[in-house]
Amino acid sequence: MKKTSKTLLILGFLILTLSYGCRESEYVIPSEFTVITDNGGGTGTTKWTAENKYLLDGIVFVNDGQTLTIEPGTVIRAKTGQDVNASALVVARGGRIIADGTPENPIIFTVEGDDLQGSVPIENNGLWGGVIVLGNAPVNTPNGESFIEGIPEQEPRGVYGGAVKNDNSGIIKYVSILHGGTSIGDDNEINGLTLGGVGNGTTLEYVEVISNRDDGFEFFGGTVNGRYLLSAFCGDDAFDFDLGYQGKCQYIVGLQAGASGDLLFELSDREGAPATKPVIANATFIGKGMDEDGQVGRFDNSSAGTIANSMFLYQRDGIDIEYSANPLDSYQQFLNGHIKVLNNVFYNVGSNSALQILGVFPDNITDVTEQDAYVSSFFQTWNNVLDNPGIDYNPQIIDRMNLVPLKKITGELADLEDDWFEITDHKGAMGTSNWLSPWSILFEEGLID
Repeated sequence: MKKTSKTLLILGFLILTLSYGCRESEYVIPSEFTVITDNGGGTGTTKWTAENKYLLDGIVFVNDGQTLTIEPGTVIRAKTGQDVNASALVVARGGRIIADGTPENPIIFTVEGDDLQGSVPIENNGLWGGVIVLGNAPVNTPNGESFIEGIPEQEPRGVYGGAVKNDNSGIIKYVSILHGGTSIGDDNEINGLTLGGVGNGTTLEYVEVISNRDDGFEFFGGTVNGRYLLSAFCGDDAFDFDLGYQGKCQYIVGLQAGASGDLLFELSDREGAPATKPVIANATFIGKGMDEDGQVGRFDNSSAGTIANSMFLYQRDGIDIEYSANPLDSYQQFLNGHIKVLNNVFYNVGSNSALQILGVFPDNITDVTEQDAYVSSFFQTWNNVLDNPGIDYNPQIIDRMNLVPLKKITGELADLEDDWFEITDHKGAMGTSNWLSPWSILFEEGLID
C-alpha cells in the first residue's frame, strides 16, 4: 500500500548514513525463513515462491546447468556482513535465473531486517552484497575471459566471458535490488546488479537498484540489452560500462543526491584496446546539483559509444572524453566517429556552457585547449541547453518528486538505425507517463508520483 505520509530525506543525513547507520529495526526475522546457503552445490534447479520467506546466508551460486526460478512477489533478504561474511546471489556462467516479476508483484532483494515499511531508511547502503550474473558473451581481455569483482578470487565459479553473443542467462524483469554493495576486501565492493559477459538472449527490463554502496549497474563486456532501468542514490557510478560491452540501453534513469555518488555514467575499457561501444538512448540523468562536485559522465580508456535523445540535469560538470595522445584513446575514437553525443538536452549542467558540458580531460597532458575546443564545437551542432523542463526534483532535499517533465521534451531526434530501439517522440526516459509506477520502491515509499 502506498504511504500517504511524506518521506523527507535530508541529504546531509544521507552522507552520514551511507555507512552502516541503519537504525535498529523492529522487524523480527520470521522463524519460518528458509535460509539459503551454498557449500558448492549451488541452488540446484528450483523455484522460490512468494508464499515463502528466503534469507541468503553467504554467497549463493546458481551453478552451471542450474536454473533458479523466482515467482512474482517473492522477497529475498540477505544477511549483513563483510569480507567472508558477505551475502550475495551469483548466477554462474552456464546457470540461469528466471526472475520474471510483474508491475503489481515485483521481486525484491533486500537486507535482513527490512520490513519494506520503513524499518531500513531508503538511503542506507552497503548492508549486504547484491546480484551478479555471469555469462558466455564476449569480453575484451587477452584470453576472452575474466574474473568478476565482488567475490573471492579463489572461487572458480566467478569466471565469465566467451564467444556466444546471444547467450541467454535468463530473465530479470520487475526486480528491485535495495541497500547492497558490501565489501569483501579493499576496493572490492559488490555492485547492485553486476553483469559479466551476459549475452543479448537475456531479458533485462524494469530493474531498479536503490542505495548501493558501489555502482548501481555495471556491465563487464557482454551484449545484453536493457530497458527501463533505474539507478538511484548509489555511492559510486549510476551506470558503468566496461571491458568491451556492446549492448544497447533505452529508457534508463540515474539519480544522485547530496554529495554521494561519482559519475552518472562511465564508459571504459583496457587502455589502448578499444571495444566498449554501447548505444544509450532516452536516458534521464539527474545529478547532485551545481553546488556539489559532480560530473555527468566520461568516456575513458579507449572507450566509445553513443548517447542520444537524452536529458541531463543538475550537475556541475558535463561529459568528458579522455585525451592521452595515445592513437587509440577515446579522443581518437571521437575523431573516427565512434563517439556520438546526439540530440540531447541539458539543464543546469556545466553552467550551461558548451565548453563545460562537452570536452576532453587530460591524462598527464597540460595543454588540451585545441582538443577541448574541437570537441565542444560539436555540442551546439547536435545538442542544446534546455529551458526548465519542469521536473520536480531537488537534489539537496528529496521529498516527493515527479520525473515526468511538465511538457513532453520533443525536438529533432537522432535516428539510431537499429530495430531493437523503440520509436519514440520524446527525449529523456519518460514522455508523459512514469514507468516506475507502481512497482518501484520509490513509489511505495511515497517519493515519486
